[in-house]
Amino acid sequence: MPSFLMLKKKLLQIEALLIVGRKKLSPKQFIFLASVLVGISSAFAVILLKSFAHSVYLSASYINSILKLSFINSLLPIIGIMLTVLVVKKVLGGTIEKGTSQILYLVARKASIVPKKQMYAQIITSSLTVGLGGSAGLESPIVVTGAAFGSNFAQQFRLSYKDRTLLLGCGVAAGIAAAFNAPIAGVLFAVEVLLVDVTISAFTPIMIAAATGALVSTIVLNEDILLTFRGQQTFDYYNIPFYILLGLFTAFLSVYYSRNFLKTEHYFAGLKLGIYKKAFAGALVLGLLIFIFPTLFGEGYESIKTLADTNPGELLKNTLFKDFSDNEWILLCFVGLSMMLKAFASGITLGSGGNGGNFAPSLFLGSYAGYFFSKFLNLTGLTDLPVSNFAIVGMAGILSGLFHAPLTAIFLIAEITGGYALIIPLMIVASISFAISKRFERHSLDVKGLVKKGNVFTSNKDTNILWTLKMESILHPDPKTLSPDENMEDLRNVIKTSDQGMFAVTVEEKLVGVIYFSDIKEIIFNQIDVTVKELMTAPCEIISYTDSMETVMQKLEKSSKNYLPVIKDDLYYGYIDKGGALEAYRNQLKSMIFE
Repeated sequence: MPSFLMLKKKLLQIEALLIVGRKKLSPKQFIFLASVLVGISSAFAVILLKSFAHSVYLSASYINSILKLSFINSLLPIIGIMLTVLVVKKVLGGTIEKGTSQILYLVARKASIVPKKQMYAQIITSSLTVGLGGSAGLESPIVVTGAAFGSNFAQQFRLSYKDRTLLLGCGVAAGIAAAFNAPIAGVLFAVEVLLVDVTISAFTPIMIAAATGALVSTIVLNEDILLTFRGQQTFDYYNIPFYILLGLFTAFLSVYYSRNFLKTEHYFAGLKLGIYKKAFAGALVLGLLIFIFPTLFGEGYESIKTLADTNPGELLKNTLFKDFSDNEWILLCFVGLSMMLKAFASGITLGSGGNGGNFAPSLFLGSYAGYFFSKFLNLTGLTDLPVSNFAIVGMAGILSGLFHAPLTAIFLIAEITGGYALIIPLMIVASISFAISKRFERHSLDVKGLVKKGNVFTSNKDTNILWTLKMESILHPDPKTLSPDENMEDLRNVIKTSDQGMFAVTVEEKLVGVIYFSDIKEIIFNQIDVTVKELMTAPCEIISYTDSMETVMQKLEKSSKNYLPVIKDDLYYGYIDKGGALEAYRNQLKSMIFE
């Protein structure tokens, strides 16, 4: 307890110094200082998560070496997922958002405000799930944690929306940089995946945060814990046709993973069971998969290293296939099946209640794909490809195909391999995979999850601001309406007592037509005997109460009308005018910039 009080006292002292520093420093200097502090915080979160996951893996490997079969590997994920569900239920209020998609959502719809609980919730739950063998990755929880540090630091010092978003990006960049000791990849991930419309001036704080995160990770974290390779061979340009084919292979494999992961996750998440029964059922299936294919245990980084090494037969050690470790065709089948089952293992892990992400599974899948592709061609005698190179380059293909982030994929793999000897094949494979996968899957894996929930994310800042508006803020409810049988005199009386530009014609509250004042102003005072039914026209566009603001603006633009009717539950509910919507947009933009 005294140590806790001392820590709290130190934190209060640091906060007091920062308050003084903000008064002494220029806004730009304070952001630079903040980026360093956010980078340090994110790096230590990475160190905590990675160290725990690695220690569990070593312990499990030691026990398995004694038992000679992976019993412990099958039991630990069950324990981990059950504990995760328990913590979420008892400590975190019953819910927790998963994956980097929530950061996209918060940037686009919640003015980059990340809840405080995300500063610790992701660390606790993902360490239990992935650390104890759940088939997912720690990078997405790291990204969310880093974003939470950045956002809450900005909130603490009442920084603007622009600076809050920038520090959120700093936390993300630092987290990725620390997780792989890859500062360039950290910067590119933050810019390419999250802050897609970042300005040039924002690069400096993000680079400072990424460099800080990588430096802290290098000093504190054991290199054995990180995913690194030093055994790749020299690039041979004669193999370019095969790298092109690998790009195609990883593209279609990315589509396969994306679709089957989401189907599996949604299936288990939608099971009509209690949360503990669902967690146990999913974990039991996962445990069975891991018993047969121990490579599906945890992040899978150790098996990736083994695969890219000179003796991949070690993968079959302590498995049901241990007697076939020298049979290259059996090993190839084992790798191929592990590769195809990864989507289901990850989907089960997250769908049944565990927490993690798809970053590590994408690298796992890419490494296995590159190995399978090149080894198969070698075993057929068609060619003699450098298997380790293809296993490494395959990771860039899947990462690019799944996340639609080719630059991040290229430079991440270049950095973790300790050089740029493979930069040409990395560029070829990542680019082809991105182009082909985007043809079949319009959205990346994370954005696709948002789309399925009806929360479309876009790189267009204007659209993102529109998403923050609510229908109620621009809707004119309870307007005056007309019936089809009313005459011109009735219409004049309604116009005299209203400033509406559009009048809905309804029968039992159902919309049957509209009358625009601009269309009848020339004849309104003419003594003609016509009914409302004869004057009304069918609405060119109808807005549903559940439509997004982006859709509302698109319909207003398409119709060339300043007013459109709104329908709710098949009944006329009110109308929206274009001028009011634009005014609400301007007010929202001002509040986000100058708050």
